Amino acid sequence: MKCSSLIVIIAAFTGICGAVPTPSTYALHERRTGLPRRWIRGERVESSAMLPIRIGLMQTNLEYGVVHLMDVSHPDSPNFGKHWTEEQVHQTFAPSAIAVQTVREWLVESGIKNSTIIHSDNKGWFALNIPAGQAEALFQTEYYEHLHTSSGHVKVGSDEYYIPEHIQDHVDYISPGIKLSPVLKKRKVEKRWSKHHEPGPFKKIPPKSPFPWFPPAGAGQLPAELQDCGRNITPACLKALYAIPSAPTIVNNVNALGIYESGDIYSQEDLNSFFAQYAPNVPQGTHPVLDSIDGGEAPVSPGSEFNTGESDIDFDIAFSLIYPQTVILYQVDDNIEAFEDGGFNTFLDALDGSYCNYTAYGITGNTPGVDPGYPDPADGGYKGTLQCGTYKPTRVISVSYGVSEIDAPLNYTKRQCNEILKLGLQGHTFVWASGDYGVASFPGDDSDSGCLGADQTVYNPSFPTCPYVLNVGATRLYANQTVRDPESALQANLGAGAELFASAGGFANYFPIPDYQKTAVANYFKYHDPGLPYYIADATASNIGANGGIYNRAGRGFPDVSANGANFRAYNNQTNYHFYGTSLAAPIWGSILTLINEARTAIGKGPVGFVNPTLYANTWIFNDIKNGSNPGCGSKGFAAVDGWDPVTGLGTPQYPKLLALYLGLP
Repeated sequence: MKCSSLIVIIAAFTGICGAVPTPSTYALHERRTGLPRRWIRGERVESSAMLPIRIGLMQTNLEYGVVHLMDVSHPDSPNFGKHWTEEQVHQTFAPSAIAVQTVREWLVESGIKNSTIIHSDNKGWFALNIPAGQAEALFQTEYYEHLHTSSGHVKVGSDEYYIPEHIQDHVDYISPGIKLSPVLKKRKVEKRWSKHHEPGPFKKIPPKSPFPWFPPAGAGQLPAELQDCGRNITPACLKALYAIPSAPTIVNNVNALGIYESGDIYSQEDLNSFFAQYAPNVPQGTHPVLDSIDGGEAPVSPGSEFNTGESDIDFDIAFSLIYPQTVILYQVDDNIEAFEDGGFNTFLDALDGSYCNYTAYGITGNTPGVDPGYPDPADGGYKGTLQCGTYKPTRVISVSYGVSEIDAPLNYTKRQCNEILKLGLQGHTFVWASGDYGVASFPGDDSDSGCLGADQTVYNPSFPTCPYVLNVGATRLYANQTVRDPESALQANLGAGAELFASAGGFANYFPIPDYQKTAVANYFKYHDPGLPYYIADATASNIGANGGIYNRAGRGFPDVSANGANFRAYNNQTNYHFYGTSLAAPIWGSILTLINEARTAIGKGPVGFVNPTLYANTWIFNDIKNGSNPGCGSKGFAAVDGWDPVTGLGTPQYPKLLALYLGLP
């Protein structure tokens, strides 16, 4: 189908003389290996069409980012807890003055008027509007239209481009290039409701047995509310499992807990029903404070198509453990874009304005084919502009959504991870659910089984594998157990499509083992080698499954920790269900760290920030999980064993020990 008529002129011709670039030795800067999912190439862009060119300048000191983060996060560092300000972060990673000068001089020498070159506020990129023909000469490339087969979005890009050798060290990326342009026009197409986040949590109506129930051994010695925790997990069970105390009655809202939601919306009626039955300490009508991002809305009626249970259980758990502390709801994206491809960038944009145009790893700003575009011209879409730096991030943020690691490009994911590092430098903690399908992603993601490779036997790590988040797996009790018994890794046959429902874990393809985890992972392989064929992923993750391997032996291991994720009783659409998944475990950890921050604030100390180095250096604070596994992709997966393992991480928390540890740190 011809699409050239869809290209619109986005800027007037502003005195650009159209000169060809001055003679110089050009070199390949970027080449595309394939188009983003659901994008197809159309016709070549007309030479007179104006293009919005963005030249991302190479950031400085990125290689030292992790050093700075560890300096404020490792318990043995003299600078532990001395988190940076936002301005310190921006100044540290800004491009060098030489980079700015060299690239600007080249543009002017190539015929671009100096007055038409815009330098971004965060100093990370240049912007200019020039005809496509001039851009093709400038970057020795050809620009083509690209059509999104589902949304009808039309964007511009090239398969490869070149720049002079003398500026290569100063330029991170050119857009449009292998990164497509912003949306040029949206056409009306049939909507495809394909949610970009992993389905979860899983819910089932509690089974009814014709036989009388007999409490397990030892249950009679427990309070009535704890006698049936093997079959029905409630807030009382969670508090007993991890020795979590009642929240303080006087709180400081600087420690409000942030919870991310997108594509699922809570129902106040469901929350009220849960509070009445399982958390009577929480008053009826208690609700999160809405921070709407790019058209996010909440709440909805119980029967709404957008109320599937994820949001309900997040707030059930959080309020039951930390009330009267405030909970902030980051409801992200309108109810159209929330179901398109998306990778959390609009969320990070709203928390840090500089991220909207931040350049790293060849990418600046949001990525076409992955991220939503605003304003959204669709009926009911958010008509405002992309929100940048609208909200201040909470100290702890819990996220129970994800896809597979490979669903987003490597550099896209690295740039996003680098932003989480920067927020960690400022004292923010990201707690993220690991996923629910063992060593695979969810069925239908990347393959019918959620596994990789031609024969679907290669393990598919779940997003996020970024080493700067606290990645949380799940555990469970069985019906014949009480809260005094050791938990097992979450594994359950929940029926069609979820026969191998299990705590996601394994090893990243995109990120190597971080220093704070090296000892734990080395001990795992030394004492509990899984005996499975493996490969060593290269720097571009282009050899996944090489030599018959099914996991990356050199990758960042996940999860880091775990918490209960089975048989949680909660209401959705006014029906009382059993819920399962790491979606339960993440807000448990988010709530626990919020309580820890509250205790530190009370004695004049700052937030815990990036917790991983401290947790790996103090494994005595955990209940070690030694039973269960996470099979998938036609093999046994990994097993829960002594010490850290890629099923339950370091284990579940012992709150009193965790509190003592953090109260003893600066």
